[in-house]
Amino acid sequence: MTGVSIRTVHDVAGLAAVSAYFGEVWRTPRTAPPYPAEVLHSLVHAGGAVHAAHDGQRLAGACAAVFGPPGSREAYSLVAAAEPGLGQAVKQAQRAWALGLGARTMRWTFDPLVARNARFNLAKLGAAGTEYLVDFYGPMRDGVNGGDESDRLTVTWDLAAPAGPYDPGDREAAPATHRAPDGEPLARRDLAGLHVWCRVPDDVVRLRAADPALALRWRRAVREVFTEAFAQGFRATGMSRDSWYTLTRKAAV
Repeated sequence: MTGVSIRTVHDVAGLAAVSAYFGEVWRTPRTAPPYPAEVLHSLVHAGGAVHAAHDGQRLAGACAAVFGPPGSREAYSLVAAAEPGLGQAVKQAQRAWALGLGARTMRWTFDPLVARNARFNLAKLGAAGTEYLVDFYGPMRDGVNGGDESDRLTVTWDLAAPAGPYDPGDREAAPATHRAPDGEPLARRDLAGLHVWCRVPDDVVRLRAADPALALRWRRAVREVFTEAFAQGFRATGMSRDSWYTLTRKAAV
C-alpha cells in the first residue's frame, strides 16, 4: 500500500507509541493501556515481535505475537489492531515473521460477536474457529467491551495455506433451531448435520453501548449455539456479509 511501511519495533519510544495506540483503540485511560510499554518490551526481549504500521509518520496499526510451546511450530498473536484497509498488511507481516522462524500455524482469539472481525479472520485470512472459550478474561472494563462477559473464539491460521473459498451451504433451506433476542432465527442446522449457521448482531459494540442487557442476551444465546456445535465436532469456517457464521464438520465415514 502506497505510503505505508511496516516494521518490527524494538526501541523504548516505539514500543511506548504502540502501547498508546492500543489504548486509543480500546478506549482505556492513558495511564492504563491494555498492553503497557514495559510488557511489550519484555515480550520482544523474550523473542516475540511487535510490528507497527506507519502511514507516513502516523502510527496506523500494530500487532504483537509470541511463540507457542516448544516443538509446536506455532505462533500466538496476542493483539492486533489497524485502521480500515491495513489489517491484511499487518497480519501478513506477522505471518512472514512467524514463517521465517519456523512456525506453521498461528492462533489468536477474538470476540465472536464482532462480525467484522469474524469476516476478516475467517473469510479474508482463511483461518478457522477451533475453540470456544466462555468468559475467557472475565469482565473487561475498557471502552469497547464495556464490562461484557468476555467469550472468545480461538482461530487457527495455517500460515502455508492460501485462503480459499468455503462452501456456505444452503442456509435458507435449513430449519431454525434457536431464536435470537430479536425474535428472528438465531441458528439453523441442515438435515445432514454437516452445517450449522449462527447469526450475530451487525454491530455489537454499538449495541453494548446502547443496551448492555440486550447485548448480554445475545452473548448467552450465541454461546449456547457455539458450545453445543463445538462439542459435536463443528468448526467455524466462514462468516457472511449479513453476519451469519458457517460452522462445518466432516461427514462420518
